[in-house]
Amino acid sequence: MSTMFEDALLPVRNYLARGEHHVIGLMTGTSADAVDAMLVRFRGAGLDSTHEVLAFRGTPLEPALRREVLELAAAPAIEPERLMRLDAALGECYAAAALELLGRAGFSPTRVDAIGSHGQTVRHVPRLRGAGEAMTLQLGSAAILAERTGITVVSNFRARDTAAGGEGAPLVPLADFWLFRSDQESRALLNLGGMANVTHLPRGAGLDQVLAFDTGPGNAVLDALAAELSGGMIQCDEGGRIALTGTPDPALVESRLADPFFATAPPRSTGREAFGVPYAHAFLAAARSAGRSDADAMASAVELTAASAGDAIRKFLIPRGGVDAVVASGGGVRNAALMRALERRVAPIRVTTSEAFGVDPSGKEALAFAFLAHQTLCGFAGNVPSATGADRAVVLGQITPGITP
Repeated sequence: MSTMFEDALLPVRNYLARGEHHVIGLMTGTSADAVDAMLVRFRGAGLDSTHEVLAFRGTPLEPALRREVLELAAAPAIEPERLMRLDAALGECYAAAALELLGRAGFSPTRVDAIGSHGQTVRHVPRLRGAGEAMTLQLGSAAILAERTGITVVSNFRARDTAAGGEGAPLVPLADFWLFRSDQESRALLNLGGMANVTHLPRGAGLDQVLAFDTGPGNAVLDALAAELSGGMIQCDEGGRIALTGTPDPALVESRLADPFFATAPPRSTGREAFGVPYAHAFLAAARSAGRSDADAMASAVELTAASAGDAIRKFLIPRGGVDAVVASGGGVRNAALMRALERRVAPIRVTTSEAFGVDPSGKEALAFAFLAHQTLCGFAGNVPSATGADRAVVLGQITPGITP
């Protein structure tokens, strides 16, 4: 038995013919704490696109689902069936987040052109550790997401960049260039997610002058410490309250900064494989062995994040065009201890957040993947070779058609 459908790819082929598009960006970062969902209206195409955020919502991951993500990310070996179950569970989770966003906004799914779904990274192997070949795996079934919502899905963005010889990360630099480039000042866009990454936009620079790379741990070590110290009762050091009561251990921080990763010239990337739960546990053990309190350990981990970001800015960015402002985004901007440490580490450079430019710090990456999906459907490249190390600019992602009536 066969069923005749209308041309399922017709909306994709006709995408550019429409002057206005509605795209949802879905993002779960390395912290695996929530699904960020953003509904965006785009007008125009490519880097000339304008946008309007129509709705944004962050939905916390269920504790059991988050625990499975973190356990798989740290596992030395993984059963295929376990990956398959998590892929499906995340697909259902993303679909629920998208539909809830639309329901609360009173916006029909039939009006949405596409969903750009980053997926949940469970393994990232940079070229430095992959014998010259980067490998990356994001889960969150695009088929389930398209089936539950009826909306075309663009997913698996990173794989095409690695196929082109890149790290597969970071991919946000194109969106950073689109949103934050300036003829008046040089900017460093610092994302403080589970891992921290930076995009350098020299004053008046073209896209080929953009540099971006991972600076090291962002919130991943801090979150793991918070969970360990609380016996799993809390998942993060809200506002940096624990860290603010401690004193950093300079010797501990300096010993961790001796890791060869921090001296590696960009392009470079990292993940939980290097700076995940085992790293955090070893960090805590080292602090306790040195006679430091648990609050000191947290303060030291904050200092490690700030120092690695600050050192990267001074070593790799200032010599190539200066930095007039560090523009922070991601969950780390809510950590007062981290922001204070960052300000101290990069002084006298001005530190602000993306909110000063009209971009929600918590939703910037969801916006970025809505934009990258828009790029893909317009037929434009989504990676920045100078950032990822790819041989060329490529159109990113795989397209899963939505349901046609």
